[in-house]
Amino acid sequence: MRIVVTGATGKLGRHVVEQLLEKVPAERITAVVRDRTRAADLAARGVGVAVADYGAPETFDGLFAAGDRVLLISGSEIGEDRVRQHRTVIDAAREAGAALLAYTSAPGSLTAALADDHRATEEVLLASGLPYSLLRNGWYHENYTENLAPVLERGAVVAAAGEGRVSSASRADYAAAAVAVLTGEGHENTTYELGGDEAWSFAEYAAELSRQTGKEIVYDSVSPEALEGILAGAGLPAPFAAVLAGVDASIAQGELEITTGDLSRLTGRPTTPLAEAVAAALKG
Repeated sequence: MRIVVTGATGKLGRHVVEQLLEKVPAERITAVVRDRTRAADLAARGVGVAVADYGAPETFDGLFAAGDRVLLISGSEIGEDRVRQHRTVIDAAREAGAALLAYTSAPGSLTAALADDHRATEEVLLASGLPYSLLRNGWYHENYTENLAPVLERGAVVAAAGEGRVSSASRADYAAAAVAVLTGEGHENTTYELGGDEAWSFAEYAAELSRQTGKEIVYDSVSPEALEGILAGAGLPAPFAAVLAGVDASIAQGELEITTGDLSRLTGRPTTPLAEAVAAALKG
């Protein structure tokens, strides 16, 4: 039985493969990548490497085998192309007779446009008849901590989330949940709502940044429309700025506060605190 990870050299995929290597022999892991050179280090450690592209269905011909457990890490494009690309992987896994396909989705509570492609992919997966596991990942700490420079420069966290709270966790935490599903038993036809143990507000996030930097960082609460304009003015494409502003509006409605405890139960440990992620980011 192989474990096949798509998007294996991406930010989440790297964590998944590294953690798989701690649990199963390298020869049981196949990393699916678009650029073989980016996986040279994995190949050197004995991981199988397959080159395929979500946008090129023919590259998935013969890639999967009966009994494989597959992790479909969602593509980065937003829109109909993204769902079509996901369908390519699902169809190939179904035709091969894969034993399980786990998909990194979005929280079921999320109504923002960002969730539309995930809901559509879930429908494709459920209709396929494949044994599935929906890993509905909440927000990542890194969505915020990877881009602290402008926040520290302005002395402000700018968001349109009101007093909403976010149950974020680290990429490594979500990767650990995926590894638990891919290497464990009894995860067929399951849905996991995944989020951090401790939810936080943006005012609390700003206060944590202030504490750790010794600088005054405030929370500048703006409207979704204002945030959309700020993001577009900073160079983000208008459609993507609208998507991010929509996520903040969902946060304000409580849609990214996840209280199931599924993430820590799957991993068998507490999730990474936001403060720890901030500290790691500040150390560089």
